[in-house]
Order: sequence, then C-alpha cells, then structure tokens
Amino acid sequence: MISVMIDGTPLLLRSAGVKNHLYYWIRGLTEFARGNRVSVFPFLNGFGRVAHETSVVGRVATWERLALLIAANISPYPILNWLVPRADIFHVSQQMLNPPRKAPLTATIYDMTCWLVPEMHTTANVIGTKRMAERVYPLAAGLIAISECTKADAVRVMGIKPELIDVIPPGVAPAFFEVPAAAAQETPLGYGLRKPYVLYVGTIEPRKNLNALLDAWQQLSSSLREQFELVIAGSWGWGDRAVFDRLQSGIPGVRYLGYVPEPDLPAVTAAATAFIYVSLYEGFGLPVAQALAAGVPTITSSVSSLPDVAGDAGLLVDPHSTAEIRDALDRVLLSPSLRAQLAAKSPAQARRFTWDICARKSWAFFERLCA
Repeated sequence: MISVMIDGTPLLLRSAGVKNHLYYWIRGLTEFARGNRVSVFPFLNGFGRVAHETSVVGRVATWERLALLIAANISPYPILNWLVPRADIFHVSQQMLNPPRKAPLTATIYDMTCWLVPEMHTTANVIGTKRMAERVYPLAAGLIAISECTKADAVRVMGIKPELIDVIPPGVAPAFFEVPAAAAQETPLGYGLRKPYVLYVGTIEPRKNLNALLDAWQQLSSSLREQFELVIAGSWGWGDRAVFDRLQSGIPGVRYLGYVPEPDLPAVTAAATAFIYVSLYEGFGLPVAQALAAGVPTITSSVSSLPDVAGDAGLLVDPHSTAEIRDALDRVLLSPSLRAQLAAKSPAQARRFTWDICARKSWAFFERLCA
C-alpha cells in the first residue's frame, strides 16, 4: 500500500484553475486507489467543512490544524516533519516554502508564466511561486507537469532534468461530456441569455487578453453583433481594471455574467454557438478542453499549450493580432458548416483529457517512485 499525502490548501480558495485541478485530481486518485491511501493536509482551519461540502472526502483523510500554515511557511523543517504522519510521498500543490523532509516530495508544475511573463502576475505571486519552486523542485523525487509545453518550459527555464518530470494532463469533468438538452436550454435563460452567444470562461486578468477580444468583437459587422452576443463568464482576478470597467460600463452586444457556479457551467458552455479563449499563455487551458467536451466550436490561441489541447478540433489564432481574432469570429459565426466540422471533432479530442486517465497515470507515477 502506498500512502500519498497532498497539500490541499488551494481547495479553500474560490474556484480557480489550481483548486479545480486539485479537487478532481483527489477524487480521481481515490476512485483508482486500489488499496492505496490518499490524505489531504489543508494547512488552514475549516478545510474539513469545505471538503465535506464539496464531497472531496469520503475515502480521503483530512487534517485540520491551523499550526500547519505556520509550519509550512515559517517554522523549521522538523516541526512539519513531526506533524506529517507516516506518508510514503508528500505532494506539494502550490506555494509551500518549507515542505516536510520526512517523506519523498513530489509537486505539480502548473505553468512557468511567473518566469516567462512575470508582468502577467502580481509581484507577490511571482515572488511566492519562484521561492516555492527554488525550494521544492530541487528536493523532489519526481514532478508532474500538466502539459508537454509546461515540461519543456520547466526544463529550459529551471534546468530540471527531463527524466524527473512526468506529463500528466488534467481532465475534464464528466458533466461537460453529457449535458442534458433541457439544461442547455433552461440554464442560460436564468442568466438572461436569450440570443445566440459566443462564450469566454476565465478569470479577468491581463494574461487572458480580454482587451484584444473586446476590440475584435467591436470590429465585427453590426449585423453579426446584432445576431450574436459575446458573453464573458468569470470573476475579476487582478490588474485588468480597464477591462473590468469596460465590462461594467456596458458594451453593446457584450454580456458580463461574472462568476458562473460550477454546476451551471456545463450547460452555459454547451448552449454557446462558439467558444473563444485567446489567452497569451497557458500551462494547459482547461476551459478549452471543457468547451470541446461539450461539442462547442472553439477558437483559441496558437501559443503555449493551447494547440495541443485543441488539436485539429479548434481554430487557432495569433492572440497578439486583433485582426486574426476578428477574422476567426467572422468565419465561425458566418459558416454553419465550419461550426459543424469543428463540433464533430471536439468530443474525441476532449476525451484525451479525462480524470480517469489522469488518476491512472498519477498512481503509476507514485508507484514507480515507491518501487
């Protein structure tokens, strides 16, 4: 039996990429445990309540000790070693400056954007992420990268040996693959969506390139903008106050929904005429995979990991070119046949990324390290 202990701190955050990844990853690990054990250390009080509310636990052990937050980031290593009971592997999920030394360490590399495009992050996030990486990665027995692009970036930027990194992409929640027709019709109405729409899902922050998307949308013909809406779903992250103000002030043909709760997101996605995600850089790009799973024609960026996620089921554009973004929107919205071609390819591409596959590969990774 292998005992894997996971830093569950991101589960206490409002829904975001790392939290969602960790939530479904833990669920997948428990489903394919085959006698192995998963424990979750939150490093914050209240995790037990949050975990039970989100149904993460069941076969997962959780630990509630406020002292762990201090131990993980301030105190000497021996204290955290004492608090971590008999684990074969301790997995670092995010920014832990003083990980335990008692068990072999592993960690997930989500992206290298703090090195490659630091201007796309807050200063605090850049400092914290780099400090964690500099402390944890050299100690790790093995690392998980969520895409081939992220692995290549980590090898190039930090000089990590390629053989230390396994590429294990995240998965798409099953709800995106099978959206009931009634839900796809009714759920959008609850958000006031009565016209056909193009959907963006993601945090509002500089890296997501929303200014370029809004500019491209406003360059479309008036007839297209009357026929379709651009719908922005996501909470404000940081730094893109100008975009947020544009959305709040109201742009003709653009609807800002704010944060869409996870239970509603598959239906809101599946009902879209098209999906667009022209981010400047992604470690993976889960919203793209989710849209593909729902069979929605998708426009995304030709950079970083996004071409691998979209495959030939997506229409790729240069995210730095407003003209390319506009032209792609024109093509998709004016051509039902192109939409049908993209939609037909989408689910098969998305099935490359399931939590079952992710969990099986993760257990193989842990078992190899413990052999």
